[in-house]
Amino acid sequence: MDAIIEQPIHARLVTADDAEVPVRATLRYTADDPLAVFLDFPPEATLVGEDVTWVFARALLDQGLRAPAGHGDVRIRPYGPARTLLEFHSPHGLALLTFPATALRRFLRGTYGVVAAGAEDVGAVVERGLSALFDGV
Repeated sequence: MDAIIEQPIHARLVTADDAEVPVRATLRYTADDPLAVFLDFPPEATLVGEDVTWVFARALLDQGLRAPAGHGDVRIRPYGPARTLLEFHSPHGLALLTFPATALRRFLRGTYGVVAAGAEDVGAVVERGLSALFDGV
C-alpha cells in the first residue's frame, strides 16, 4: 500500500486590487507518484465551481521556498519573510495565492519522510505514464 500525505492548508487569494481572500486547500503527496505534489481546491475556491487539482513537481516546491522557481503553468517564490507565493497560469487566467511558508516546509519534510529526495523510482513513474498514454493502442 502506498503512503499518502494530506495536509489541509489555508491560502490567501490575491485579487486584482491587492486584497487577499481566504481560501482553503489540501496539499497531497503519494509514494505512487513520488515526483509530484497535488494541490486540491474545493468547488467554492475555483472559477468553474468544481474541485480543481494542480499538479507540479515536488522539486519545484522545494526550490520555490528559497528563490523564484518555475516558468510554466506553476511558479513559486518567497513572498516576504513568512509567506510563499504560488502563481497558477491557465487558459482561464492567472491566480496568485500566498501560503504560510512554514506549512509548506512542514508538508515538504513529510514528503521526504515518505520518499527521500533522489530515491524516487523514476522508471516506474515513466512506465505508468507511457502505459496510460498508449493504453489501448
